[in-house]
Amino acid sequence: MSFADSLMAGLEIVGNIQSFLALFAGVAIGTVAGAIPGMSATMAVALTLPFTFSMTPITGILLLLGVYKGGIFGGSIPAILIKTPGTPASSATVLDGYPMAQQGRAGKALGMALWASCTADLISNLSLILFAGWLASFALSFGPPEFFTLILFSLTIIAGVSGDSLLRGALSAVAGLLLATVGLDLIYGTNRFTFGSPNMMGGLNFIAVLIGLFAIPEIIGMVWNPQVSADETRSLGKNWVTFAEYKKCFRSIVRGSFIGVFLGSIPGIGAAPSAFLSYSEARRKSPNKENFGKGEIEGVAASEAGNNGVAGATLIPLLALGVPGDVITAIILGAFMVHGLQPGPMMFIMNTNIIYGLFIGLIVSSVFLFLIGSVAIRGFKYVADIPRGVLFPGVMVLCIFGVFAVNNNIFDVGVMFAMGWLGFFMMRFRIPTAPFLIAFILGPLLEDNFRQAMLMSGSSPVILFRGPITWFFWSITLVTVIAIVRAGIRATTKETPPLPPTNQE
Repeated sequence: MSFADSLMAGLEIVGNIQSFLALFAGVAIGTVAGAIPGMSATMAVALTLPFTFSMTPITGILLLLGVYKGGIFGGSIPAILIKTPGTPASSATVLDGYPMAQQGRAGKALGMALWASCTADLISNLSLILFAGWLASFALSFGPPEFFTLILFSLTIIAGVSGDSLLRGALSAVAGLLLATVGLDLIYGTNRFTFGSPNMMGGLNFIAVLIGLFAIPEIIGMVWNPQVSADETRSLGKNWVTFAEYKKCFRSIVRGSFIGVFLGSIPGIGAAPSAFLSYSEARRKSPNKENFGKGEIEGVAASEAGNNGVAGATLIPLLALGVPGDVITAIILGAFMVHGLQPGPMMFIMNTNIIYGLFIGLIVSSVFLFLIGSVAIRGFKYVADIPRGVLFPGVMVLCIFGVFAVNNNIFDVGVMFAMGWLGFFMMRFRIPTAPFLIAFILGPLLEDNFRQAMLMSGSSPVILFRGPITWFFWSITLVTVIAIVRAGIRATTKETPPLPPTNQE
C-alpha cells in the first residue's frame, strides 16, 4: 500500500466528528487533571481508560492520547501559579515559572509554557511519524530470542531509572513479573497461583492493578497525612508573551524538543529527566545563565519543551516494537490489547489504517492543545484551589466505577484496593511503581518469547545469543546495569557525611 493510500485509509477512520470530539475532550480532561495538584497525567489516563471500552479502537485510543498530552501541559499551571507541579514532569518548570509569578509575570510564564509545549509536541509527533515505520520494518526481522532480549533490556533500564536505586527498581520489576504469572499457563494451560479461585484463573485484571497502583495510594496518603497547601494562587498580570520573546527562546525550545524525542524513544526514561536535562542545557548555553532560577523565561520554555517533546516519542517503541516507552504508554498498550490490537511491527502491515489514523489525530492534537491551553491559562487557575476533601472522594467513586464496569465483578474492586495498599507502602518506602506496572504488562510477553525460543532450540539457551541483534541487546543491558550501579555507588558515597573532627585535650 502506497503512502497516499495509507493516508487516505487513516483519514477514512479518523475523519469523523466522534474521533475529533474524543481527542478534543481528552486534551481538555488531561489539562484539567494536570492542573490539579495531587492528580497526574498517569492517574488521568488510568481513570479514563474504562470509558474507552465501548468506543471504537481509534476513538478510544485518541481519547487517551489527548488526556496524555493535555496532562503533561496542564501540570505547568499549578507549577507556575502555586509552586506545586501538577505532574512530576513539570518539576523543572517551577524553578523559573514561580519566580516569574511572584514578579507579577505569571501570564507571560504560562504563555511561554503553552507556546513551548505546542512546538515540542508538534516536533515530537513528526518524529514519531518519520521514525516509527522505519523501526517497525527493521523489527520484522525479530524472532522470539530477539524480542526476549529487547524486553529484558527494557525492564532493566526501566527498573534502573525509575527510582533511587537499581535494587529497589529491580525488586519492583520482579514483583510485577511474579504477579503476571497468576492465572493459566501460557503454553500448557495449567493453573498457577490461583489458590482454587475461579476469579484468578484469567489473571489479575489489568485495570484493577493499574488504578490500584496509581490512584488509590494518593487517596490513602491524603487520609493518612492530610495537608493543605498554604500557597496562594498568583495573579496572571497584564503582560502576555510576545513573538520576540518566543523567537529569542526558539533555539532552546527546539533543542529541548529533540532532547525529549531522544529520551522519550528510549523505554523508561520519562518526561521529568528530559525536562531537567533540557533546562540545564538551556542554562549552560544562555548568556543570561545567572538569571536562571530567578525568573528567566527561557528556563520555562526549555523545561516545557523537554517534557512535551517526550509525549509523541514514547509512542515510537510502543507502535514499532510493542514495548511501552513509559508508564502512560503502558496504559495505552493495555487499551490496544482490550480492543484486540497488538502494537508492534505486524501492526504496520495488518492495521495500517489505525496507525495512520493515529498519526493524523496526533497532528490535530497539537492544534487542540494550543486552543484549550489558551483557555486553560485564564480559566483553570481556579482548579488549583479545589479542596482535596472534595476532589479525592470524587476520584474514589470514579476508581470503583471504572474497575467494576470492566467485568461487573466485585473481586476486581478488591484487587484494586489490595494493589492500592501495596502501592501506598511502595510509595512510603520509595520503591518505584513504574517498573512494577510495566513488568506486569510485559511479563507474559517476556515469558512467551522465552518459552517459544526454548521450544525452537530444544531447551538450549544458546539460541538467546544468536545473531547480532541479540548480542546488541545483551551488550547494552550489561552496559546499562554497570552504569546504573556505578551511579548508585557514586550517589551513596556523595550522601555519606564526613566524620566530625575529634576534640583532643
